[in-house]
Amino acid sequence: MPLKTILTALVASLGLLAAAPVLNTTKSLETVKAHFTRSLQNHPDPAKYPRSSNADGSFSAVASSDWTSGFFPGSLWYLYEYTKDKKWEAEARRWTAGLEKEQFNRGTHDLGFMLYCSYGNGLRLTNDPAYRAVLLAGAKSLMTRFNPRVGAIKSWDTKQWQYPVIVDNMMNLELLFWATKASGDSSYYKAAVTHALTTMKNHFRPDNSSYHVVNYDTLTGRVLARETAQGFANESAWARGQAWGLYGYTATYRATKDRRFLAQAQRIADFFLHHPALPADKVPYWDFNVPTPGPANEPRDASAAAIAASGLLELSQYAGKQGAEYKQAALQILESLSSPNYLAKPGTNNDFVLMHSTGHKPAKSEMDVPLVYADYYYIEGLLRARKMGIK
Repeated sequence: MPLKTILTALVASLGLLAAAPVLNTTKSLETVKAHFTRSLQNHPDPAKYPRSSNADGSFSAVASSDWTSGFFPGSLWYLYEYTKDKKWEAEARRWTAGLEKEQFNRGTHDLGFMLYCSYGNGLRLTNDPAYRAVLLAGAKSLMTRFNPRVGAIKSWDTKQWQYPVIVDNMMNLELLFWATKASGDSSYYKAAVTHALTTMKNHFRPDNSSYHVVNYDTLTGRVLARETAQGFANESAWARGQAWGLYGYTATYRATKDRRFLAQAQRIADFFLHHPALPADKVPYWDFNVPTPGPANEPRDASAAAIAASGLLELSQYAGKQGAEYKQAALQILESLSSPNYLAKPGTNNDFVLMHSTGHKPAKSEMDVPLVYADYYYIEGLLRARKMGIK
């Protein structure tokens, strides 16, 4: 046997030679196009934003005020970016227009999801000044939810908590960072950085997993409780929450170049990727601490996987030597999501792209269903992979 063959076999046996994932982004994106083509035909009302499937299997749509409303138009913008076909731009504009009034919505922290995914992508691809104006008004609305004493943006208006802040809120900071860049007003930037630091201080455990909800006292700013809403237990690691944190701190590092945020993103990524409960295909169960009798009885969350994959691809560009590991893991996740195990056949799945996501299992809501935001971050991940040369 040739020496080269012996050495290759030895290295592989030691687990030091990892096969690069095989991902065909073009094939996957063509499947995405087929799904969205049918969705536009079957669900033509731009005031009813696709969100999921109901428990009985029927199609689920929401109004513009729902936190998920920006993902469908955002996905259409991504398809325009991929195809350069004006018909996708026209559809993206049509579905984005219905969100315009949300720029004045001060009752939600999710304006980043609602407006930056839609109008933000539209502005990036068309430089439409009307989109810029909507985004700036939305950023002003989001700022009304920032409490300097707490040092964070309030997530929910509810009697259950005094001042709840959820880890998901890291995803809405991009809108504020953009607003400072667009307007020259540094107050947006300062609020976003303060929120990120407060979250880093209070949301994360020694193992670098995060709580879902931290409740603050509005008078003193002290932590009243650390809990969960959508996870298995207060001390468990809700899978999508970990993905939100990974992605959010990566984006925060991009905006600030503050290495504290890069380190935090890497710590979260390492927790996610090295957790013993992460399946071989790297698509997690809905919570990393699922209860007995075991994972076989628990649903996966493809949305958490898609968010993590997209975040990991960006993080890989900043992480030095560890970047190769993050890139390979992200491509493996995207490859898994592109397999028949998760990628639905066109004409099925209520015209959503991915199967097997979990929205809110404790509330028995959206369990093992498609979710529009899983599709959005999956498409984003595929486009990011293409920019890295993965065709």
